[in-house]
Amino acid sequence: MNSIKYIFITFVFFLFSEGIQAQNNKIDSLKNELEKHKTNDTIRVNLLYDLASSYLRKDVNSTKLYLEKAEKLSNALNYTKGKAKVAYLNGVVFSTRSKFDQAIKSFHEAILLYEIINLKEGLSKCYTGLGITAYYNHEYRKSIGYHQQSIQINKEIKNEKNIAVSLKYIAYAHSDMSNYDEALNCLNKALAINRKYNNEVEISSCLNNIGILYHEKGNNPLALEFYNKSLFIAKKIKDTSAISKALNNIGIIYKMNQQYEKAIQNYKESLKIEEKVGNKRYISNALNNLGIVYNRKGDSENALIFLNKALEISREILYKDQISTCLNNIGDVYLFLLKDNKKALKSYTEAKTINLEIEDNLGLCNSYLGIATVYANQKKYDKALSNVLKSKELSEQHDLLDFKKDAYELLSNIYKNTGNFKEAFFSHQKFKVISDSLLNKKGIERMTALEYEYKYKNELESAEKRELRLTKTVKKTSQDLAKSQRDLLLGIIAFLVIILLLGAIIFFLKLRNEKSKTQHIVIEQKLLRSQMTPHFIFNSLSVLQGMILNKEEKKSVSYLSKFSKLLRIILENSRDKTVLLSQELKAVRNYLALQTLESKSCKYTVFVEDAIDETLFRISPMLIQPFVENAIEHAFINQEEEKIIEIHLSYLNNDLICKISDNGVGIDSLKKKKNQEKKSLSTIITSERLEILSKDFKTRGSVVVEDRKKYNEKGTVVTLVIPYILQKN
Repeated sequence: MNSIKYIFITFVFFLFSEGIQAQNNKIDSLKNELEKHKTNDTIRVNLLYDLASSYLRKDVNSTKLYLEKAEKLSNALNYTKGKAKVAYLNGVVFSTRSKFDQAIKSFHEAILLYEIINLKEGLSKCYTGLGITAYYNHEYRKSIGYHQQSIQINKEIKNEKNIAVSLKYIAYAHSDMSNYDEALNCLNKALAINRKYNNEVEISSCLNNIGILYHEKGNNPLALEFYNKSLFIAKKIKDTSAISKALNNIGIIYKMNQQYEKAIQNYKESLKIEEKVGNKRYISNALNNLGIVYNRKGDSENALIFLNKALEISREILYKDQISTCLNNIGDVYLFLLKDNKKALKSYTEAKTINLEIEDNLGLCNSYLGIATVYANQKKYDKALSNVLKSKELSEQHDLLDFKKDAYELLSNIYKNTGNFKEAFFSHQKFKVISDSLLNKKGIERMTALEYEYKYKNELESAEKRELRLTKTVKKTSQDLAKSQRDLLLGIIAFLVIILLLGAIIFFLKLRNEKSKTQHIVIEQKLLRSQMTPHFIFNSLSVLQGMILNKEEKKSVSYLSKFSKLLRIILENSRDKTVLLSQELKAVRNYLALQTLESKSCKYTVFVEDAIDETLFRISPMLIQPFVENAIEHAFINQEEEKIIEIHLSYLNNDLICKISDNGVGIDSLKKKKNQEKKSLSTIITSERLEILSKDFKTRGSVVVEDRKKYNEKGTVVTLVIPYILQKN
């Protein structure tokens, strides 16, 4: 039977604050400002509050001291905003110390004050605080409701950073209810927002928790990849809390691969960090995981020592989720190592009661299976059957293969002992199938982990060997130089000088070659771009000439005015190697407006997906317009019904994709009417440009022209994959 559950979620309760390094630097600065500002006014209240906030992750006692001063001064000044901020931060302090009733009271007090002054950002923070408190108190559905209220407010005030925080905690609630797909969806949304704003603390947290979800879904290689990404960022920003979480979760992977000593080492490193911080929740988690490993090693004494310590701390802080986990794991020790059915049953039964209360389906599956095993050992097969069926049902609902395997194995034994050999045979067959599947799966995972470790060790050993060889070479050279004659020393110096000169010459030649290549690419791009603008101007002047010849004076004047504006945009864009995507789309929209002036039956739409920020992407100019021009010129030959051109931009797998579609006759029909060997000049030029730009920008570029009849639609669709440069916000 598996000892579950081992979720280790990264909580960063200090919401809406700056990064860790910034906080450390900020405290001294705030103290200096407070020392200088002696006046008892709202500025002093805000300084006291900021100091209290900055100390929250370092020293809770200092936080309480500054909060008391801020509250006293806010009341004296009748400063509503100050009183609201103090009430909110009091709620945070109470919640982190598991005083949930007082936390809820403080948050609601803050909500009333923020409503008086109509400060929506403050309201969103309070609802997030209530959501986190509800989560800590295992009220998962209530937690999701509060966070959704916070998200709604943050959408109104367009605060994406706070939306990311709420999405992360909604994911935690779904995870604890075994809704892993919902949790993964929320975490990916939060990760995208945090990457947009380069919030490395939250990026590390999201990566760690995505790893947890993949681990819960049984994909350990992918889980390990996300844990290592999280650990890398955590070490980079020196976030000890995040380092602890990543170490703990990597330890879980070692445990699953039966590398118990490495797992113990990781858990103890994590425990050391958490004991220094004094976070009892995470201390409990680390102790529990150490107990699980010693159980796997068959060391019942150490297993019970660590598990009972974890249980004691969890009971002290009312950490129900962890209480049930510890009880299940203690039940496993008594059942499998000590063969004490009575004590095992007591632990599993208490765990079951808590798991039902907090809706923890994973833990409940473990409890039912443990109870069933005890009853089977006591030959109370009716009770055993009832409980194992409940465990099987849960394991099938949530795709928990390990529990499903154990459930079918136990069912087979129960049916065999009760004389139901048909069901015993069926259950045994199911057990065999799942066992083989798990064996193959775990074998692949173990091979992947071993390969990962083998490569790492090889690289480490190679580096050590290179260092040793280098040390020996230096030592030998030093000895030879000391013993050698003057001529030999001069010869060595001459040799080194020649090597350096040769190296310098080779480097210079390579540098000159690279510069030559770059200049060649730039010249090619300029030549190709210079072909595009005259082509467009010629077509536009032809249209204008037609209007003048037809004596459409008003229309020609309007056309000429719009044409001049468009020409100015194109000329401005043509001066630069790259332009913002927003500038290129502005030119395209102006061009379409110009073309539809002539034909009222032609309609167009330009749609850019929300994932694309037009002000961040830089592309080469005049890439999209030639295909729009082709659509207008050639797609609607002899077509009377409404003519539609749609431009759709999306961002998928790091590709910037532009689709230009029309409802015209279709490219295949045009090819039949024209010479098969003749290709569009704009297509040839754009293909050449894309090939050059792909090399220059180091992003993919291509163009594909298709007839929409292959999709049972009418017209042509051009798919452009546009090379781009993503500039920092």
